[in-house]
Parts: sequence; structure tokens; C-alpha cells
Amino acid sequence: MIPVALAGIFGACFAVMDVLSCPSGGFISDKFGRKGSLVLLLAGASVGFFMMSQITGDWPVALAVATMMLCSFFLGSAAGSVFAVVPLIKRRLTGQIAGMVGAYGNIGAVLFLTVFSFVSPSIFFLTIAGGIAFATCCAFFLDEPTGKMAELMPDGTVQLIDVH
Repeated sequence: MIPVALAGIFGACFAVMDVLSCPSGGFISDKFGRKGSLVLLLAGASVGFFMMSQITGDWPVALAVATMMLCSFFLGSAAGSVFAVVPLIKRRLTGQIAGMVGAYGNIGAVLFLTVFSFVSPSIFFLTIAGGIAFATCCAFFLDEPTGKMAELMPDGTVQLIDVH
């Protein structure tokens, strides 16, 4: 049996890994392209949550923690990858759009915690895996601009922005 304090530390590791891996998602998106990175990282997070749904008391603690940390890495990196897409929507509204992405992310967290109050942990993780799998499918429809994109400035002029 794992002491409660140690279980709390393991749980906190998920959040720490999530925060530390978020910038890596932005880096990966900048380096390898936003759409492919987003699809890959979301798929990894979905698989990670599916694996977490399979954890039972028979699993060695080290394997369960490693599964949780890997899932958290993909989840944080996928979040960073989502934020890498934000400036491509409308550059001068980047702050507003980033704020909405963060706000809706929090709404999603509350929604999933509400689900958790009604189902077992295994079903909870399967629900998250399914939601992220759906987001992965939606990411396939992302139309990533190439070359240059036009931005209409407030004074009516058009500015061409290089997109890499």
C-alpha cells in the first residue's frame, strides 16, 4: 500500500510534467509543422489516457507512474501545440484568441471533473481518451497556411506575413 503523501506526490508529478512539457509542444510545432505535430501529440495523449484507464491494482507502481508521466508529457505538449496554432488564426487578435483557448480549456477540465463524479476512474480516463481522440480527428481538418498570409491592418493596409 502506498502512503497517502507519496500518492499525492505522484499526482503532483502529472501537473509538473504537464507544465514543463507545454513549451516543448510549441517548439515541436515550430520545428516540424503545426498540423502534424498537433495530430501526433493529441494522439499520444489519447493513447496515454487509454493506457491509464487500464491501470489496476495489479500494475507495479513504477509502471503506473511511468504511464501517467508519459500521458502527461503528451497532454502538455499537445496544449503547447494548440497554442502554436493561435497566431495563425488572426495575428492581431492573438491575445483574445489565446485567452479563449485557455478559458475553454478550463471549462473542459470542469466538464471532465463533473463526469468523474459519476463514473469509475477507468471510465473517466476512457472518456478523456475519447474526447482527445475526437480532437485528434478534428485536427486533421486544420488548414495550415504556407508561404505568406495576408493580414488586414487597422488602417486598411494589407501586410504579408511569412509563415514557416
